[in-house]
Amino acid sequence: MEITLPTSDKNFVESLIPQRYPFVMVDTLNEYSEEFLISGFTIKEENIFVQKGVFHASGVIEHQAQSVALHTGYKYHLLGQESPTGYIGAIKSCEIHVLPNTGELLETEVTILNEIMGVTLVNIITKVNGNIIATSQMKTVVK
Repeated sequence: MEITLPTSDKNFVESLIPQRYPFVMVDTLNEYSEEFLISGFTIKEENIFVQKGVFHASGVIEHQAQSVALHTGYKYHLLGQESPTGYIGAIKSCEIHVLPNTGELLETEVTILNEIMGVTLVNIITKVNGNIIATSQMKTVVK
């Protein structure tokens, strides 16, 4: 399957991550390189992390982790291989400055700092309307 970036092809994006509905927290793949990715996610009212119109911190963190998984999944897609399952190995730091509301679009930048033997260290910045709402550094582990 040939895909041009950016893409919001729901089936394609979901094929790159191990999560399934209702636990999918990425819906667009905007930019990709070996060391970088920009993902997107529009928050819907029916999302499991939304309460009273607010997307909670656990949802923001899950969106960030799935953005890392999206990077790994797309890398495997380009190699013609099936996307692996991964896990959050550790969250070194996480700051959430603002909780976003339903209808808002999260845009998340993932920068790969180091990748060795299935462990990836990343910096993550999440923005809404160009404003940083959350930052984190985490390690993810491929099964």
